[in-house]
Amino acid sequence: MSSEKSVNFNITLKQIWNLLLLWFSLTSDVGRFAYAATGFGLMAFKYLVEAGLIYEYAGKIFSPVDFVNPAFSIRYQYLAPPAPDWLAWVIFAWSLPFLWIAVTMSVRRAANAGVAPWIGLLVFVPVVNLILMLVLACLPQRSQLMYDNLNKTVPVINNGIRSALLGMVVGFGICLIMVGLSVYFLSSYGASLFLGTPLLMGAASASIYNRPHRRTLKASIMVGQLSILLGGFGLLIFAFEGIICLVMLYPIAVIMGLLGSAVVWTIAATSPQRSVSSCLPLIVLPLLVGAETVIHKACEYEVSSSIEIDALPELVWPHVIGFSELPSPPEWFFRLGIAYPCCATIEGTGVGAIRYCEFSTGPFVEPITVWDAPRRLSFDVVSQPAPMHELSPYRHVHPPHLDGYLRCKRGEFRLIALPEGRTRLEGSTWYEFDIYPQNYWTLWSDLLIHQIHGRVLEHIRELAENKSSVKQGSQQ
Repeated sequence: MSSEKSVNFNITLKQIWNLLLLWFSLTSDVGRFAYAATGFGLMAFKYLVEAGLIYEYAGKIFSPVDFVNPAFSIRYQYLAPPAPDWLAWVIFAWSLPFLWIAVTMSVRRAANAGVAPWIGLLVFVPVVNLILMLVLACLPQRSQLMYDNLNKTVPVINNGIRSALLGMVVGFGICLIMVGLSVYFLSSYGASLFLGTPLLMGAASASIYNRPHRRTLKASIMVGQLSILLGGFGLLIFAFEGIICLVMLYPIAVIMGLLGSAVVWTIAATSPQRSVSSCLPLIVLPLLVGAETVIHKACEYEVSSSIEIDALPELVWPHVIGFSELPSPPEWFFRLGIAYPCCATIEGTGVGAIRYCEFSTGPFVEPITVWDAPRRLSFDVVSQPAPMHELSPYRHVHPPHLDGYLRCKRGEFRLIALPEGRTRLEGSTWYEFDIYPQNYWTLWSDLLIHQIHGRVLEHIRELAENKSSVKQGSQQ
């Protein structure tokens, strides 16, 4: 009996291993049944997990229609408050392995069906990806011979240094051309720039590296990643960008570059005559940049933070409408150049008064729209400074995204009386963000705005509690 259980256990482990190879390797053939079962099965599984998380932590029902809707503004309504801050990060990280499976299996399924493997890259295109999955799930198998090449040992012809350097130079050129076209000509920080460009940098550098001789997967990926690093270094040296934004961009650039290199290596191995055609999307990318500038729509996001204060709302209110200068920030990211609040003053009282919140980069000008002392203070933002001073080897670097791409629209403080003379102070900021993909960049902007809120709320608490203790001491 124990021997029978051991055999069954070994069979189960082997089945799991084969399934993981099908999903994550680049050398497993993909038939139409495996592709259909994996694609639609994992899509349903991903939806159920995300819908469960959103219902549990945000109390909202995430519909299947909204799940397949590519507009981030639709998805954001499920991740906005009262959803916890970490939920968006979890769902983003959770989506990465599904992205790998979708892209690599689509490319391998296309090769298995005898069509151009790079067509599998269309899985990145919203709406088109669903049609692509249906088509690939129906196409019959055409050839097994192409995938036999994947499992052959790669002969060491030469070290390929010349091909590697040429590949990295081409990737670097793609980076500069796309930044110039998208940012400085069309004034667009779109998904084509941040997703398509590193993908094609990795793809182009790996494609050149694998010609005229096929190289190893590890070496192809390394050349693609070096191309990404070289592109970032070039943007820094030519003063197109600063270190802070490049560091925030690097994680997503690494992932997309890895995908591009891996996909092209697969194409070069399965159909060497088509390895150059794998870079055909280069022709389409500038058109996508132009399309984004026409169809993109700004979405308003909300960030809310709160703190409990051991003082009555009447004692907290004066420090909400204006507060004294804050000490220098201990947080390292503020010291590197991220804008941080320094003090706040107000001119006038009631609706129409003007509040000035001084940041390290300049003042926010905030006309009061709601004055409900000591419960609620609301204001618009009619003028704001740059969100950061870019860290750079040069004295002054001011890339275009520092002006007008992150727009604070309004803000609000709410004071809620609690038992035992305490107050819950809530702060909210509403802003628009014109940098894509928003489901990635708003993770960073929300995080930084929370840090700014925390710095202000903590300072208000210290001022109010000190005043409360002084008042109690004088009464005694």
